[in-house]
Amino acid sequence: MRIVISRRSARGGLLAVAMAGPLFLGATGCGGDEDPAAKAADKAVAGTELCGGNAMSADAAKALKVITGESRLEASAKEYSIAKAGSALREKFIAEGAGTGDICRVFTPVGTPEIQLRITWNLEHGAPSGDMGPEYTELKMGESAWTTPDKALIEFACRSDKLAGSNPAHISVEVERWGMPKDIDDESGALKDAYATVTHSVSVAMAKELGCAENGGLPAQVVL
Repeated sequence: MRIVISRRSARGGLLAVAMAGPLFLGATGCGGDEDPAAKAADKAVAGTELCGGNAMSADAAKALKVITGESRLEASAKEYSIAKAGSALREKFIAEGAGTGDICRVFTPVGTPEIQLRITWNLEHGAPSGDMGPEYTELKMGESAWTTPDKALIEFACRSDKLAGSNPAHISVEVERWGMPKDIDDESGALKDAYATVTHSVSVAMAKELGCAENGGLPAQVVL
């Protein structure tokens, strides 16, 4: 069972401590305090700037708005970037040949309905086989691609000098929404398409970062 800790709750705790401290008491009555939600909105960025700035295409940024309802999102922490995820994947490949790790987290700005997306990579043990299940819609991208109204996954084969000994390496990228109900209304399929679009964009960025031949066989444009 996954446990999701609200970042807003954590921030609220820190704010409460600050309010109890003498620094806050000394500032009381100055009238210069700025609304935390307004400050967070000032730091929000366009979807194309998330995850190091080269993970989200313009189409992926539009897809993020479909998923989150927001055109601007919380700026990514410094540890979240395609470059750092690619480096971690290479180290894991050399050391163990398999593993998983974070690429990025996407959050709506403070003061808006909270949505968190987790974007991860996984080194698979081989080419995909079998059906993912009735809740998944299969797409024709890479070795395997599947999407649902709350997540999508793409696996591709990577032959690269950066992954010495790969024959090839099988890599998957998954985008998943955390902490949401399972009964999602997506009759139009807009959410399925949106998750597939974001996952395709990040997958292509990872394939380029890893130097995969022919971008791991991924198409330049998402196939829906």
